[in-house]
This record gives sequence, structure tokens and C-alpha cells, in this order.
Amino acid sequence: MTSAVEAPVEIEPGLYDIDAEVYHSDPIPGGSLSSTGARKLVKDCPAKFKHWLENPELPKKELEFGSAWHSIVLEDGPELVLVDADKWNTNAVKAEVAAIRAEGNIPLKRHELQQIHDMADALRRDPEASRLLEPGSGAAEQSAFWEDGGVWRRSRFDFLRGDGQLVDCKSARSCRREDLEKAFWEHGYAQQQDFYEAGGVALDLIDPELPMKFVLQEKEPPYLVVVTTCDPMARAIGRHLNQVALNTYAICRANDEWPGYLPTPLMALPAWVERQYA
Repeated sequence: MTSAVEAPVEIEPGLYDIDAEVYHSDPIPGGSLSSTGARKLVKDCPAKFKHWLENPELPKKELEFGSAWHSIVLEDGPELVLVDADKWNTNAVKAEVAAIRAEGNIPLKRHELQQIHDMADALRRDPEASRLLEPGSGAAEQSAFWEDGGVWRRSRFDFLRGDGQLVDCKSARSCRREDLEKAFWEHGYAQQQDFYEAGGVALDLIDPELPMKFVLQEKEPPYLVVVTTCDPMARAIGRHLNQVALNTYAICRANDEWPGYLPTPLMALPAWVERQYA
């Protein structure tokens, strides 16, 4: 298996141990396609993807909470800093919060910090999750870069185990099967699994016989945990959607044209409405 290096002095295909900021700034000259970008390309359109690239979104509160949870669960990431005030609406507290974020750390209220630690404790009590994320069994927050048919691709793995298995951690509103099926579709997790596994195989980092595992945890007590992976059909759909994204990205980049939605001269009603009147 390939070993991680400290920083991409000269970008070559490989695994890099770099800060999240460096990864998200995309150090590949000319740009690369991430799993998030691939999902945006097939969900929206090239014009919206291009706008997203050129106008990075500000961190949302729920994403910041997820990053804080990752830091505790993976024992890697930004520092969690307590801001001991119930309300963050005074100028003094706002300045304190801004300073913490400017340093790359995450400000949290007391109850939020306690919630994250309680979640981590519950996750460690889950036999399968604790085994997959056992300290010393792998490396957290590793960045992979590889070339695929003239397109550079990149992924940031939550946890790459020494036995060649990828693990991705996600907090969730509900881990009930029906809710997870909907979340996997809405958030493109099947696409993500295929994208990450493709990088792992291309760089000889993973065992192809060990599918990527998702460790999902609810954000409300008792902080239930589910460990799962995409079934064969979901993986096939994810692979197809990624190929569509790669082809779209390659064509748009080659022509430097990023079109919007296709023309829609006639508008139908949703299929479920039409079935009621069939």
C-alpha cells in the first residue's frame, strides 16, 4: 500500500497527509473533480457547478457541528473551543467566535460540546464501529489525488484502515432504514462510495474485496449507531452517475462552456399525479 507524504510539493498521483484547507483549495493545477463536485454535476447542471467552484460556500452551522463530531470520533481535526455563553448575539461574543474560526478551530456552546462527547462515547460502545475506528488501526483525514482518462480526481478519506478498508463517518437525523435509504439517495452516498473506492483502487490503497463502510450516528439520545455499505444495485447506480459526471466535467472543461438547464418547451406534472388521472 502507498504511504502518505506530508505535502504535495509537486503533485503526482498518491496519498497526501495535508490540511483540509489545502485539500479543499484544490492544489491540482487546472483543477480536479471531487466526489462532492461530481454529485453536484449530476444533481444540478454545469453552470451551477461552475458557480459553486468560483464562490465557495460559507460553513453552515450543521456542517460545523459535523466537523466537530469528526474531530472527536477520528481524533484528528480542528480544536473544539468552548464559548461559555448561552447567546452569541453580543459584540464581544461575536468577536470571540470569529477569532476562533479565523484560527481554523470550531467554537461550540457548552451543551453542543457535551453532546458531541456523549455521541462519541456512544459510538465507542458499538462493537463494529469501535473496531473499524480503533485508534492505531489506520490513518484519518487522508487526501488522495489520481488521474483518470485525462481528468484529475481527488478524495479526502475519513479513515483509511491498515487492512485496506475505507470508513466514512456521518451524523444523521435518523438511522431508521427507510430514512437512511432516502438520505443515501438525496446526499449521493452511493456515488461517494464508488468515487472513493475508485481512488483507493487506482492508487493501490485498498483491498477491493473490502467495500467502504459507512458509520452513521443519530444526533439525538441515545445516539444510535448503524454500520452499513451500499448494496450491489446502489453501487452500480453510483458508478453510472460518476461516469456521467466525469464525462460532463471533461467536455465542459475542454470547451470552457458550462451550460445551464436543458430547454423545457413543455412542462409535465409529476409522474405520481399523472398516475392518479391515468
